[in-house]
Parts: sequence; structure tokens; C-alpha cells
Amino acid sequence: MTLHDYLASLKGRTVAVIGIGVSNRPLLKLLLDAGLDVTACDKKDRAALGPLAEELEAEGCKLHLGADYLEGLTQDVIFRTPGLHPKYLAAARERGSTITSEMEVFFDVCPCPIIAVTGSDGKTTTTTIIAKLLEAAGRRVHLGGNIGHPLLSEADSIGPEDAAVVELSSFQLMTMHRSPHVAVLTNLAPNHLDIHTDMAEYVDAKAAIYRYQSANDRAVFNLDNDITRELSQEAVAKVSYFTRKNSQGPDRGCWLKDGAIWYRDESGERAVLPLADILLPGVHNVENYMAAICAVQGMAPDEAIRDFARTFGGVEHRIELTRERQGVRWYNDSIASSPSRTIAGLNSFPEKVILIAGGKDKGVSYAPLGPVVNDHVKLMILCGATAGAIRRATVEAENYAGLEIVEVGDYPSAVALADERSQPGDVVILSPASTSFDRFKNFEERGRVFKQLVHDLPD
Repeated sequence: MTLHDYLASLKGRTVAVIGIGVSNRPLLKLLLDAGLDVTACDKKDRAALGPLAEELEAEGCKLHLGADYLEGLTQDVIFRTPGLHPKYLAAARERGSTITSEMEVFFDVCPCPIIAVTGSDGKTTTTTIIAKLLEAAGRRVHLGGNIGHPLLSEADSIGPEDAAVVELSSFQLMTMHRSPHVAVLTNLAPNHLDIHTDMAEYVDAKAAIYRYQSANDRAVFNLDNDITRELSQEAVAKVSYFTRKNSQGPDRGCWLKDGAIWYRDESGERAVLPLADILLPGVHNVENYMAAICAVQGMAPDEAIRDFARTFGGVEHRIELTRERQGVRWYNDSIASSPSRTIAGLNSFPEKVILIAGGKDKGVSYAPLGPVVNDHVKLMILCGATAGAIRRATVEAENYAGLEIVEVGDYPSAVALADERSQPGDVVILSPASTSFDRFKNFEERGRVFKQLVHDLPD
């Protein structure tokens, strides 16, 4: 089915789109341009939407706004925004509405192979590496999903020889009924438990990335992660593993040997990428490369992988070197919205660092973070709603030995204190271990504010 066919199938039917955020604007335009009966629903009221409300109405869109935006939905087809739990649309489903999403329809109409990446950590970097490697190999790549921009509106311009590389969140996967041709599961740890019912629901959502694959597809799993290793037993696709800890290596996949990433399959084994060629810091980025190498086998040559690794400096807000000033390196790791992500960031540096952390709680335990903070941090500066929880996890850890912990009221104070206390050779890293929603729209805004404060420090 093509995108044109899908839009034609909606003729004469009513359509609702939940959420009028930036990611849904292309979807709204696509549906309105097709002449469909479209209602846009959003919890913001008309005043909060501003001129956008009039713009949408001028294009023929109906609006259903305010606190009751999910009430009384009777449209034939409802596009769920990823962050909305499907349970909130249960009444509409019972009334006969078809619940779908931009990404679900894209999987239905995309004419080229799809490579998708999910996991608790490392999704964006791994997705980016895969896309860049395929581009380096001469492939036309369409990058989207939870990274980049929505792809559905571009589906008719995608050719069968292209590649779609998408990052998928657990929220996007919850109602997926198709899986990609290549599925990558980087790792799994407790995450987003403020929205998911429990850990079992979170894991079940992630499993949709490989659940509907065929025997001709490929699934890539982290052998070192207990949850992903167990899930791999369910896969019907050809399974590849990557591992840092198993020195023998998997029958198919990547492992470490003689200072390099090696790959093995039925045709033999070979060294693909010397670790010294990887510009990105941290062992978790070694894992990201291993996952990507498994994903692009047969599509990108080893030489292209090595050339890329020597020059790729990472994705914004992910252990991003922001500034080196007076011998102090400042890193922006605002993407670290969970304890496991901050643990990976701290493990990236051989020296003890000055850590700026804290934000909004999302229902996960901070207990695993405490011991790592004590081992890898020389001064911790806390700011935000989770400051107390992070402090308790650190002080209650068995290896607590009096680490200095300071709580401040805002980011300017945090950066000023880190600047005052740092010495040449130090590393200062923003790695919050919490979401940004206590005071920022998203982690990108949080990271940009931090970077600006750092750049504003006098020379």
C-alpha cells in the first residue's frame, strides 16, 4: 500500500489527531491537503495555541481544545500522539474508532527497508551512526521517528532502494503491529515508569520492535543485558548479538578482541573497527558502534565504518564537549534523563568529575546511581525536584565516604559553583539522571541553557 492509497482509504471518514505539537504539524498538513475531515485535539486552550489555532481553522481543521480534549471522541480514525498512553483512548476504541499513529502508518506504506532502534539508553547515537554509515556507503537515507522529523508525509518520495532509519520510543512501539526489517535493541533498564503501568508493560512495548519480524529479517540484541538477552530467545528473525564482556564472542555478532571490535557470522570472523579509531568517549559508545555494525552488515563496508568513527564527534546533548576553558572540560549530557544514562556518562571518564544533576522524577529508583557517584564524582551539585532522592541514594550507598554534595536553586548557580571549584584538568558534566520537565520544555532546552551559561563564562 502506498501513501496515496492510504489517504484515499480515508475519504469519507472522519479523522482526529491527538496533539498539535511540532511533530504532528506535518501529519495535520498531510491530512488536510488530502481534503479529509480532520479534528485536531490538544489540552492547550485556544489562547495558549495563539495564531496556530486560526491558521489550522483557515486550512479547514476543526479544533477540540482544553482539559476535556480526550472526551467525546467519535472519529473513525484517531492518530495517537506517542506520549499518550493508549488507555486514554479506550472509550473511543470501544465506540468503534480505529486507533493508529503516524509511525504505524509509515510502517504500512514505506516502500524501502526499515532499520529501527530502541532501548533505554543509546538509541539516538546508535540510530545516528547507522544512518551515517549507510549514507557513507552511498545509500539514500531517511532518518526519523523519535529522532529527526516525522517521515509519513515524505513516504511518496522514498524509493525502494533507499533506507529508512528510525528511532522508536516505548510509547511509539506500544501499539505497533509491524516490525522493521532490521531491529536493534540496545539495552533495557527501568525507565518512563511515570507513564507506563509497570516495568512489564515497558518491556512488552519494547519487544514490539522484533515481535512481528519474519525469518528473513535481522534482530540485534545486547548480550550483556539480562533483559535483552532473555527477550532474544523469542525472536524469529536472524539474531545478532553484541557484547563487551564475553571474550569468546557470539556465533553471530560483535565482540571485543585485541583492542578492536570484531564481527563473526557463518562466513568467518574479522576485525572491523579499532577502538582507537572511535572518537566518542565512553564504553557505552563502544557498545553503540557494535550495535550499529551488526545492523549494517552487508550494507556498509568496514572501511566506511572506520573512516566515519575517526571523525564522528557525537550527537548534541549526549556527552557533548561544550567548552574547554582554563584547562577545564565542560560536557553537556542533558539527554541523561534516567539514572542508567548518567551512570553510563560517569563511566565514560577515567578521572573523577564534577557532576551537575537533578530534575523531575519519573518513577525510577536512584539506588543504582549512588555507588557510581561515589566512585566517579569529586563534587556533586544538585538542582531540581530529585535533588533529595539523588542525595539519599549517594549517602546511603555502602561506598559513601563523605563526598561533598551541594544543592543550589538554579542552573546559573550550579554553573557558577562548578566554575569556582574546578581546577585545570577537571571535567564538569551536566548529567541530570532526571527529566527536564520541572523547569524546561525538554532536555534540548535544558542542554542549550547549560551550554549558554558555560559559553558566557569569561575567558
